[in-house]
Amino acid sequence: MFYHPKDGHGLPHNPFNAIVTPRPIGWISTRGSDGQENLAPYSFFNAVAYVPPQVMFASTSAKPDRDGTKDSVANIRDTGVFCVNMVEYAMRDAMNLTSGPWPRDVDEFTKAGITRAECDTIACSRVANAPANLECRLTQILQLPGEANFAVFGEVIGVHLRDDCIIDGIFDVTTFQPLTRLGYRDYSHVRDVFSLKRPGES
Repeated sequence: MFYHPKDGHGLPHNPFNAIVTPRPIGWISTRGSDGQENLAPYSFFNAVAYVPPQVMFASTSAKPDRDGTKDSVANIRDTGVFCVNMVEYAMRDAMNLTSGPWPRDVDEFTKAGITRAECDTIACSRVANAPANLECRLTQILQLPGEANFAVFGEVIGVHLRDDCIIDGIFDVTTFQPLTRLGYRDYSHVRDVFSLKRPGES
């Protein structure tokens, strides 16, 4: 089949999310200037540069209590910082609970029973036992075409790695099985890993 997205696809559910998969999940923690904390997962997320290390995530809908966006973007606009917490398979249920459309005064760390720790370089909490945490300073927020579509970019200025995930000097994803987002209500996790040499590598 072929379709123009502007005309619709004619299927029971939008296939776009199922086409661009798997996607890593950025579990974004923020704190507003009022001290209110937020933790929410975003699957439009990735690393975008090595030097300096940079990441991005996109927020694609709005809450009625947040003036055209969601809690994460509103808090980042407010403070200029955020933390990306990597999601392991073992924390899938807690992550899913934090994805709910909770009012802005709900602390998802508390609601989902997640242990928090203070970040080292920014004023924000992080998921204490996540495999890795990336402390980020906002570089830019881009408004994308469409209603409430924002891409948030940040420079990684602090990195936490859980000790048991470092095997023989390598951050080994098989030790925690990263959770990935597929389409619809589907997820997967990384269990099998193989290596390939690029052409010209010795």
